[in-house]
Amino acid sequence: MIHPARRAVATLGVAVPVALAAAFASPALWPLGLAWLGVVAAALGIDAMALRSRDRLDVLPLCPTALHVGETETLRVRLRGERQADCEVLVDVSGPAAPLDAVKVAADETSADDTSADETPGEGAPFVDVPFRIRTERRGTVRLTAVWLRSTGPLGLARRTERRAIDIGIAVMPNTVAVKRDALRFASADAPLGAKPQHQKGSGSEFEALRDYAAGLDIRAIDWKHSARHRRLVCKEFQTERNHHVMLALDTGHLMAERVDGVTKLDRACTALLLLGYVSLKAGDRVGLCAFDAGTRAFLAPAGGMAALARWQRAMAGLDYRMEETNFTLAVTELAGRLTRRSLVIIATDFVDTVTAELMVANLGHLARRHLVVFGAVAERALARHVAAAIDGMEDASRAVVAHDLLRERRTVFARLARLGVLCVEAPAERLGPELINRYLAIKTRDLI
Repeated sequence: MIHPARRAVATLGVAVPVALAAAFASPALWPLGLAWLGVVAAALGIDAMALRSRDRLDVLPLCPTALHVGETETLRVRLRGERQADCEVLVDVSGPAAPLDAVKVAADETSADDTSADETPGEGAPFVDVPFRIRTERRGTVRLTAVWLRSTGPLGLARRTERRAIDIGIAVMPNTVAVKRDALRFASADAPLGAKPQHQKGSGSEFEALRDYAAGLDIRAIDWKHSARHRRLVCKEFQTERNHHVMLALDTGHLMAERVDGVTKLDRACTALLLLGYVSLKAGDRVGLCAFDAGTRAFLAPAGGMAALARWQRAMAGLDYRMEETNFTLAVTELAGRLTRRSLVIIATDFVDTVTAELMVANLGHLARRHLVVFGAVAERALARHVAAAIDGMEDASRAVVAHDLLRERRTVFARLARLGVLCVEAPAERLGPELINRYLAIKTRDLI
């Protein structure tokens, strides 16, 4: 569709008052106004004909196979034809992603085609790749439904707008990009727990060997029976125990659908647990996954090997955002029944106050009698901001009092869990994964499992 541009409207808007003023000043000059309008109309027609004569651009979207929650990624639209310069491109997006802004194609971005033989129609013609930045807000499927092209004529008076319908779906997966990025920070921290056995003085529970006692060694490691047999002091060496069972438990109830910095707590927890699972697998442990709300939504038995990471990602990608109340009694009972040996259970969940957390505390305390339980939650920074904000009126005062009471009740719940033997981790959303890993490494070092 060809239509007048803003320049044409502005030119006519300036010409009409000038023509009227000239006609009022001297009636003999009124034909000049008509002549000016004719000139503008002729220029507009020439511009429109130039646009109509241009070659049709071929459009080829170049999209990644998957997007990741909370990450800003790039997709591209390839334009192939003789005239891509001064063209604006806009992509219609539906699904869990922010709308894209129009991108202007610069004249110097056009490139000669040097691609292989499996090219689209128009091979050999110049092309340009137009990049778009897209940020996803939750898991699901982002659909690209149309590409809009708008080009301007050589005089800038006419524009042509075209809509090219497309239908491309891109799956939005849990954020493994952040997992791989953050895992590099823990490469040195988990090295002592990696594939090669390392002798760690004063830690570990698996017997490795006997050695002669030397000054500086822990006297508690002396083996008195073998020392009497060899008639000299010998002590035991231990290595860090591996092959523990680690269970990642993920609450998918309605409280986890709350957004923190544009991303739901559920997706934040998925990223944190994936990062923790990656480090646990590198440490030689067997890691499983359990997702629950009103019932168990997914369960993967503990397994070793890095192939398990892909299975967790697929399982987490299939979890829906549910608006149901979490049934901790059913979930914890079923989880405890499926665990055949003492395990480290990391639960990522959330609560509001002491009343809603009552059943959660009781069931986690029951689970902690046999297993080592770590409770992970996203810190409520919004409440802290309301408490620290300046008071300017009764509304601000009421908001600060309510926020203070809720923070106090959260501290009460954490204190009750700690008395029951549950290890608690509360951190901002972006720090939840690293904080859980720090707690995991401390547990491994102290042989608490």
